[in-house]
Amino acid sequence: MTKRLKTIVVEDERLPRLTLLQKLQDYPVIEVVDACDSYESARDSILLHRPQLLFLDIQLRGQNSISLLEELRQTITLPYVIFTTAYSDSKYLMSAIKLSAVDYLVKPIGKAELSHAMAKISNRASEEALANTKKGFKAVGSMIFAEPGDIAAIQADGNYSKLVTFDGEDLILESLLSLERRLENPPFVRADRSTIVNLQLVSRLNAQERTCTLLSPDGRSRVIELSKSGIEKLLLVMNPGF
Repeated sequence: MTKRLKTIVVEDERLPRLTLLQKLQDYPVIEVVDACDSYESARDSILLHRPQLLFLDIQLRGQNSISLLEELRQTITLPYVIFTTAYSDSKYLMSAIKLSAVDYLVKPIGKAELSHAMAKISNRASEEALANTKKGFKAVGSMIFAEPGDIAAIQADGNYSKLVTFDGEDLILESLLSLERRLENPPFVRADRSTIVNLQLVSRLNAQERTCTLLSPDGRSRVIELSKSGIEKLLLVMNPGF
């Protein structure tokens, strides 16, 4: 990584927060822009600073930070997330995995565990930068190359994604979150939890049937289904005064 990653530390206990901040000084690749001690302050700071990396305590004074990420992802692209917790809880671990967390660290966080997590961040960022440079998508045993004008939408498919073009669909070995980070916005907009849409190709939105019709430059059409919130978001983005 060549650019420093804007980082926010969210920890509601003072001593663990200060200890982690001190340890992070050993990593010049990150820039800590804020440290928060509550759900509300974390939400406001993340929306303000738009960090690339987030150290996030699972429990924040009785509130669950999984809910915080679910709330944020409706508005912004989630940053890389490293969860921290005092307990090794499989329920929270599964939630972290579903949110594509980079790592899950049990407090007190040791230097070796933190170093391993930071190495994962570096590798993830490098892989995404390389994929973005190649303008390709990793498929099973191959790479799929597509120009932006060929991509109608991308839909979540479990831990992977489905590339929707006017010629068909291809399974690609990247999460929707990873693709959201590296596709230019606009024209690619996360409409809802499971779909990224190419705004430049949208020709019709049907709120009653919850469908989006996309039209290719050569006149081919493709219809995809969206959630109610997805239709509303696209209407708002395409018609700010709607």
